[in-house]
Amino acid sequence: MMRSMYSGVAGLKTHQTKMDVIGNNIANVNTVAYKSQSVTFSELMYQTSQAASGANAVTGTAGINARQIGLGVKTGAINTAITSQGASQTTNNPFDIRITGDAFFIVSNGTDNLFTRDGSFYVDGVGNLAMTSNGYNVMGWQVDPETKDIKRDTVSALRVMSPENMTYPPEATTLATVSGILDKNDSNVLASSGKTMNLMFYDNLGYSYTAKLVVKSTDTEG
Repeated sequence: MMRSMYSGVAGLKTHQTKMDVIGNNIANVNTVAYKSQSVTFSELMYQTSQAASGANAVTGTAGINARQIGLGVKTGAINTAITSQGASQTTNNPFDIRITGDAFFIVSNGTDNLFTRDGSFYVDGVGNLAMTSNGYNVMGWQVDPETKDIKRDTVSALRVMSPENMTYPPEATTLATVSGILDKNDSNVLASSGKTMNLMFYDNLGYSYTAKLVVKSTDTEG
């Protein structure tokens, strides 16, 4: 009687743990980058009332299994789906980032570097990319200012809104292309004045200019 009660209580307690885990999964349904958990059961122990015996060729008797009475169940493990892919959602925030595959963001609390898959970020007052939930800085490799190549060395805080990233040195235009399709029956093309197209450009002082291009038909078809 006591063994059956003990087994029943062990089953209730273990299933309570399973319900606790399920309830926690439901509670975190809107938690960013939350990884679901699942419970694995395992047998608790057995009480042996009679040992097993092997076959006896002399007497001609066969072997028998041991008599064992199970004493319940226990929680074997609580597994966390660390690398499982969650559902994507549009947030209209350009700093909300989702990782695809087996990877993590590196963040810093000012002392230690930590790993996370929570990609809900914002830009703080000094321009650093930081976690929305706790303000930890997002870490990463920097760019060599001379070669513009990524320096794969020690990670540091990503200042995405630095003065260097907010501006870019101007570069003169060396080539412009005008393309399109003209209707050979267009009255402007057939007129002696031709069809006028405008091209806007600027000089090195920032003044705006308009180049007018005239296209008109000739005696030769096409």
